[in-house]
Amino acid sequence: MLEPNQPGQVPVGQPQPPPDYANQIGEIFKKLPNEIHLFLFSNPGMDDVFSQSIRQAVRAFRDLTSKIIFREYPVDHEMAREWNVDAGPALLFEPDHYNIRWYGGPLGEEGRTFLELLIYIGLGKSNLSEQSLHVLRKIQEPRQVKVFVSPTCPYCPQQAVNAVKAAIERPEVVSLELIDIQCRPDLADQYSAHSVPQAYANDALIAMGAQTEELFMASLDKLEPQTVFIPEIESELVEVDLVIVGGGPAGLTAGIYAERSGLNAAIIEKGALGGQVALTPTVENYPGLTQVGGKTLVDIMVTHALEYTTIFPGEEVIDITIGSPFEVKTSRRRFLAKTILLATGASHRHLDVPGESRLSGRGVSYCATCDGMLFQGKKVIVVGGGNSAVTEALYLKNIGIDVTLVHRRDSLRAQEFLAKNLEENQIPVLWNTEVQEIRGEERVAEVLLKNNQTDDTSTLPIDGVFVAIGYEPSVELAKKLGVALNEDGFIQKDENHRTNIPGIYSAGDVEGGYKQIVTAAGQGSEAAMSIFEDMINPYWTKEKETVS
Repeated sequence: MLEPNQPGQVPVGQPQPPPDYANQIGEIFKKLPNEIHLFLFSNPGMDDVFSQSIRQAVRAFRDLTSKIIFREYPVDHEMAREWNVDAGPALLFEPDHYNIRWYGGPLGEEGRTFLELLIYIGLGKSNLSEQSLHVLRKIQEPRQVKVFVSPTCPYCPQQAVNAVKAAIERPEVVSLELIDIQCRPDLADQYSAHSVPQAYANDALIAMGAQTEELFMASLDKLEPQTVFIPEIESELVEVDLVIVGGGPAGLTAGIYAERSGLNAAIIEKGALGGQVALTPTVENYPGLTQVGGKTLVDIMVTHALEYTTIFPGEEVIDITIGSPFEVKTSRRRFLAKTILLATGASHRHLDVPGESRLSGRGVSYCATCDGMLFQGKKVIVVGGGNSAVTEALYLKNIGIDVTLVHRRDSLRAQEFLAKNLEENQIPVLWNTEVQEIRGEERVAEVLLKNNQTDDTSTLPIDGVFVAIGYEPSVELAKKLGVALNEDGFIQKDENHRTNIPGIYSAGDVEGGYKQIVTAAGQGSEAAMSIFEDMINPYWTKEKETVS
């Protein structure tokens, strides 16, 4: 056992740092303002490899500096009880100031973690980036962090040091346990941490694999894995060429194309980036990606957009004042913009019956084109009686699905030629029938139906429910501005995505149409290029000249 603050010799067989490297480390430690107090709690009667590696590493570093103060106690010592240590080997770092402990030792790749930990303790500060600090300072509730690591993992030091920086910067909020899965296999089994690095906070998985510093802090804040970090902008006034309202495929693509055209653009999104795509379990019809999770596709789009433009998530546009420039007021700031693109999207109308939301993505679908292939050879119903419902029923029948149309009225609202196709394809229709409940445990198994003429109820065993009762376009802002809508309630625009108000454009599902990811992205690119051309040669100026 090492005595407190007594430099020791590196044991035979323990590699010593190269002279230049050792001198560099010595110079670093010489500049550190604080002593570094380490407490090792080892298991009585056991001289395990982790305790040995800690002692050897401390000896090596104490040959370079006198600032490391090391003490070792058995795990049943009263000091262990004082700091709530109930298992060893456990190494505590400056426990009077920080709550950082390590179950393991600086073996292999974790030697890097150990060195950085000593330096940050000696500095007494984290050296986090401003963006990371901004996120970390928002956290008010305690975070008990566990990072599972392994000596053979080259990615573990990055994630471990992220957690170390958080624990040093906010010791009153963040406590940290670095856990070597070979040292504490019991904890690895408890948390199913059989691949490393894995990070938990308050027993919730917040990351698998290494992250950037900013992403780790965002995950720590949200208590769930974050895959994209969007820097927060503090400015109360932002001046741009183009404000894009909506962060779905249309808005994100428009941001990319606008910036690549030389326009300064900003994307504002009040809800989840990606819109409905983020809630889609699997996307199988996006060119170039045979199968991709909706959230993954959104992350790819957002990451791409962030290379060009600025995104303002979690901000709602409260008001837009028409003028030159337009003034856009959000829940957090003001924007001055030369043009506006409304890419506010549309949402599927829901049945609002028991089981619908619970089984969404597990047999309940709102897009036959997106999900139909998953039901080949199975039995489904399509709910609705308009063009969309009949078109979806025909599509599903065409790809080999046993489909029945369920309609609450006694006649279809769909166009005559579609109704005729329905009959020719021998697709049965349940008239005057409404879905009362969608049932199933893990997946849709049956529906409860009611005849609204007789009030009779019945159950129908099925594998899927396709809801096609229309869309609700997000046009509240458009209405407020006086933007013209078409007879279906979507934004009315010309072939260049111009609305009736000069300088205001639209793109994506808010315009109606096919409501597919790829078409929304295409419309976003078209709108952005139209805006670029119009800013070079404003069509509204020509209109004024013609009038005069």
